[in-house]
Amino acid sequence: MATDTLKSKPGAQGGATGGLRRLLLDNGALTALIVLVIAMSALSGDFLTADNLLNVGVQAAVTAILAFGVTFVIVSAGIDLSVGSVAALSATVLAWSATEAGIPVALAVVLAVVTGIACGLVNGFLVSYGKLPPFIATLAMLSVARGLSLVISQGSPIAFPDSVSHLGDTLGGWLPVPVLVMVVMGLLTAFVLGRTYIGRSMYAIGGNEEAARLSGLRVKRQKLAIYAFSGLFAAAAGIVLASRLASAQPQAAQGYELDAIAAVVIGGASLAGGTGKASGTLIGALILAVLRNGLNLLSVSAFWQQVVIGVVIALAVLFDTVRRKAGVGAPAAGASGGGNKGKQALTYVIAAVVAVAVVGATSLLHSGSSAAAKPKIGLSLSTLNNPFFVQIRDGAEEEARKLGVDLTVTDAQNDASQQANQLQNFTSGSLSAVVVNPVDSDAAGPSVRGANKADIPVVAVDRGVNEADTSALVASDNVEGGALGAKALAEKLGGRGTIVILQGQAGTSASRERGAGFAEGLKDYPGIKVVAKQPADFDRTKGLDVMTNLLQAHPDIDGVFAENDEMALGAIKALGPKAGKSVQVVGFDGTPDGLKAVEAGTLYASVAQQPSELGRIAVRNALRAADGEKVEKMVKVPVKVVTKENVAGFEG
Repeated sequence: MATDTLKSKPGAQGGATGGLRRLLLDNGALTALIVLVIAMSALSGDFLTADNLLNVGVQAAVTAILAFGVTFVIVSAGIDLSVGSVAALSATVLAWSATEAGIPVALAVVLAVVTGIACGLVNGFLVSYGKLPPFIATLAMLSVARGLSLVISQGSPIAFPDSVSHLGDTLGGWLPVPVLVMVVMGLLTAFVLGRTYIGRSMYAIGGNEEAARLSGLRVKRQKLAIYAFSGLFAAAAGIVLASRLASAQPQAAQGYELDAIAAVVIGGASLAGGTGKASGTLIGALILAVLRNGLNLLSVSAFWQQVVIGVVIALAVLFDTVRRKAGVGAPAAGASGGGNKGKQALTYVIAAVVAVAVVGATSLLHSGSSAAAKPKIGLSLSTLNNPFFVQIRDGAEEEARKLGVDLTVTDAQNDASQQANQLQNFTSGSLSAVVVNPVDSDAAGPSVRGANKADIPVVAVDRGVNEADTSALVASDNVEGGALGAKALAEKLGGRGTIVILQGQAGTSASRERGAGFAEGLKDYPGIKVVAKQPADFDRTKGLDVMTNLLQAHPDIDGVFAENDEMALGAIKALGPKAGKSVQVVGFDGTPDGLKAVEAGTLYASVAQQPSELGRIAVRNALRAADGEKVEKMVKVPVKVVTKENVAGFEG
């Protein structure tokens, strides 16, 4: 039977040096983690601080808990792509049950856990009895769970119960509860894998499923239990994540299943099954967290961060492959004796001493060179996959260069939890101020409160932050913009006609506010009828696809309102020659491509927010707040309806 313990061949070089060499060769993930910590400590003086190291632990917690559950599946030669969506669904069930349904919080927590287990059991049933490949079964659950999360929440975040939100707090004002939960779940994983019948069954099934069946294992039942474990851990991760954000986000944990799988594989598990261990998975999750934290502190471009993380994952797995080919074997279960355990403990101590010595030396170098530098400001944007926010960044960078400010820009990729991590990294760094464009106003609150405690002024741009203190909010009025869009479209149609609405990403405040403003503005025009509304996620390609589909059901529409220019441009493509002639399209944001379409006549109007000006004013106010100057709490940048008549003189 395969086991989760890996050791080098006998006869390796003895002594402390040989022990260290064996430790590094036999534990590729641990070696990578030590090298990363040393490198980040050498490159950034802000990395090796108590607050930042605790940040790394908190940021690793959700991925690690998900990865512990995935470890069970991968050890048994399966795969689970649904854990991120199951985490979001479980958290949504908890929040909805405790708030909307009025169910006692304790029972709501039980329902959330049962939801995760039920999703896992469905996965296990489809794999074991339905004979579906694990990839297909869990991919289907990924979609089903995410859809149910959106249905239950109606696409909007739900406030988390205060009693459960304490899971995102700290004990004694310094020890993060998510880290404690991660440790407990890791110990449980190690116990299940190493000390239980089902754990031994996982290794047997992963090593050779047919042999396991012939030896008497009830493989189908075991797989049900294995996937149920994965669902249970996903539910726990979802609860911890929602606790950190103080709200259940229906779009939370997107892509986390890939991070979880990466953590397990980096930790030494094989996708072919039969090997894997809890400690390796934990190290894999820490590697990902250290990478993201360190790259944020080093002001590495958000786009290059993805490249670096991908390369490091590949190198870590490649190192493990080379190590295995060098002759590291997997002994039979229970083969490790007391003497070997003592030597292994000694080598860990040696490795720790070497790491501490090198890290200490690099930290002394940083402490010796603390010359006064130009002020640093961090800018966390909800996404850089949208021209509007790219313009905010460009305006902010232009103003930063003008004022002599060192500006660090991060991309949250529309993930509230990723933005929370970025804001925590800013707080632990030596920043003068922070500018945040929240993915969600409620979810950004806890992280901004952390900056408040650290006396770092925070300026919000485009969207406000709830339940936290911001020095200023620099924004346009999305609700007013939506109402202006309704007026422009209705008047162009002469107050009569049928229209469709392309909505933004479900759960985002921009989509909610623009949609609410448009609906309010449309009340003055009873002759305008909305025949369909569908989300296209602020994306041009999805706008094209959704508009194409809507035209099949409503070929004779007179107008389209899109909650951003990207979706409007996709709709124009779908409309073809109808755009600007028989069908009028109104967008939102005033992006360069949108303004070109207005000039060409295919887009009737765009409600422009002057995003570059938003970025410039935000940086200017952040620097003033950092210098202790008084700034206005609310700085309004006027919106403007841009049509063909006034587009030539408009500057965004």
